[in-house]
This record gives sequence, structure tokens and C-alpha cells, in this order.
Amino acid sequence: MEITYYGHSCFLVKIADHKILFDPFISPNPLASKIDVNKVEADFILLSHAHEDHIADAEQIAKRTSATIVSNFEITTWYNNKGIEKTHPMNHGGKKHFDFGTVKMVNAVHSSSFPDGSYGGNPAGFVIETGGKIFYFAGDTALHYDMKMIGDQNKLDFVMLPIGDNFTMDINDAIVAATFANTKKIIGMHYDTFPYIEIDHLEAITTAKRNDKELILMDIGESREI
Repeated sequence: MEITYYGHSCFLVKIADHKILFDPFISPNPLASKIDVNKVEADFILLSHAHEDHIADAEQIAKRTSATIVSNFEITTWYNNKGIEKTHPMNHGGKKHFDFGTVKMVNAVHSSSFPDGSYGGNPAGFVIETGGKIFYFAGDTALHYDMKMIGDQNKLDFVMLPIGDNFTMDINDAIVAATFANTKKIIGMHYDTFPYIEIDHLEAITTAKRNDKELILMDIGESREI
């Protein structure tokens, strides 16, 4: 499994011939200015919620690549109305098997509205079982006890957790979340993009290590095998 980080909460996960893109916010992100969004590929685009910093490039990428947008009913309907036919609606607790593996939509504690202010449905995270691995993409969320259930039900290889504080969890709550999820490997996201969520990288990594966790902070544009 190869993971490429495009900044904020946007990752491209490659499993065999399949490309799964999470929460594309690239072109408006000054930290991702070296990424050419027109070269980002995707077969599936998973959207955790409707905030602009998670969907900004979804329409453009979906139309160019013919990727299928997977999200809640409100979000997929919004894209249907924009002329995108390849969507798959889900809701909390439901799962679906796709060509690359299984996606289960799980709870997130946050808010969700489109850039125009309209209702974006409930925010969510995803548990992905694919290529012999299982991981949890939490989306934007506070710490919540459902994360323990996710860990009890799945043997997770790693978790993707927000660590920027202010709008989501910080590193301390992310450590608790990883403990609930029964994994030691955290890939950090939703940090540094705005002044509100800037973090001290060394302090976060040290805090994680002190609590027997590995915090991975990827460089924008970096790819690595997990």
C-alpha cells in the first residue's frame, strides 16, 4: 500500500491498480502550491464531510478522472446536481464492498456544511479494509468513545487522525484515540494549514513517542509504503 500526502487531510492511497483519494483540498492550500492538482489521479474519492477544506478539488478531479465519489447521501446528491453521475451514497454504520476493498462509514464529532452554507449531512470517518490491511481515516473529529468500538471490531494497522487542535483533536487526544483503536501507528493530518492549527512537530512526535505511539508527519508530496 502506497500513501501520498497532498496536505491538510488529503491522501492518495494506492492499492494494486486502484487509487483512493481522501478529502481533496489542494489548489486553495498555499502549503501544497507545488502540487499540480491536474495531475492528481483517482478511481474513488472519499469525502468525510462538506467543509471546503475537504472538498475543494473534488468536483474538478472527479470530472477529469471519472472517479466515483463516496460520501453521505447529502454530499453525493450535491455532486449529482453538479453533473457528476458516478457517486455512491452511504450513512453511518453501513459498509460497501468496492473493487479495492470494503469501506465502512463511522461516526465523527464535528460539523458539516457546504461552502454555500447549505446542509452537508453528518460528518463521518471511514474504516477501510483493503490489500490485506485495515486502517481508519477519522476525518475531522473530536475524541469520542466509538473509536474504542472501532478498535475492538478491527485489527487496525494504522490510523489517520487530525492533530491540529482548535477545530479537532490535538495530539494528546489523538494518542487516546489510537489507544482506543488498539494501534501504535498514527498518521497525522489537519495541522499547519491555517494559523489556528499550527503545531510544533517535534513536540508532537516526542509526545507520541513518550506514550508508546509512532506519529508520522508526512511532507506534502511525499509517498511511502505502509
